[in-house]
Amino acid sequence: MDKLNENTIQPKLKTAAVCGLFCPSCSLYIATKEEPARLELLIQNFGRPKEELQCEGCRSDKLSFYCRTCVMKKCTAERGFEFCSECGDYPCKDIKAFQEEMPHRAELWNSLEQIKAEGWKNWFAYMTAMTSCHKCGTINSAYEPVCRSCGGQPSSNYAEKHKDLIAAHINKLKKP
Repeated sequence: MDKLNENTIQPKLKTAAVCGLFCPSCSLYIATKEEPARLELLIQNFGRPKEELQCEGCRSDKLSFYCRTCVMKKCTAERGFEFCSECGDYPCKDIKAFQEEMPHRAELWNSLEQIKAEGWKNWFAYMTAMTSCHKCGTINSAYEPVCRSCGGQPSSNYAEKHKDLIAAHINKLKKP
């Protein structure tokens, strides 16, 4: 990981998704870049081959099965935008539906507005801080209540802020 200081990684546009997601806090990204054991678990859970789950960020050449078919990415490319919020049709029905599907997408509107107002590099620094452990600086996914490196709680400000939404989602998945 390219660290600038304890809690900031080098901003990389390839890991700043067009929709406002922060790729370094994605479970598939973490599994691909840092945790091979997590990747093996995800292969079992999804029942998909490794090549379909590996992802190095929205704008990279290595995309997960989900990111390969992203309508927002295709749309921004066709319209010549870096981020959805640059479009006159924002927020469209596609990004609204996408945002509502999962709790780790709870702050897409805030992210895209921050990108528009302050630039993606400032947003990237903010998201690094929001998703990093207070104790060790490790970036965690929204679904990790405990830091994956040091066991610190909460794993991040983001996980703490959205813990009820995340818990409800996880409980819904457990029900038959």
